Amino acid sequence: MTDPIIDSNKDVEFVRFVVSQIVGNPDEIKIERKVDEMGVLITLEVGKDDMGKIIGKGGQTAKALRTLLRIIGSQNNARVNLKIVEPIEA
Repeated sequence: MTDPIIDSNKDVEFVRFVVSQIVGNPDEIKIERKVDEMGVLITLEVGKDDMGKIIGKGGQTAKALRTLLRIIGSQNNARVNLKIVEPIEA
């Protein structure tokens, strides 16, 4: 029997959907998913102009997104973490 979280990309689809509704430039969204012994790590990159929208006031938006991802992970018996990468200035 396979681990359902490894075979499923529901977490990535969820992040892509929610983030694309928040940001002004959905074409600049980059999401990478890695699975290891610690669980699932989703790395999110957005455009420089959209970074504030993703973090939110006092980090509330990012915290809410992480909380929802934990719920998705718990449904699949896996630990899901979200890492938001700060854009590199050109």
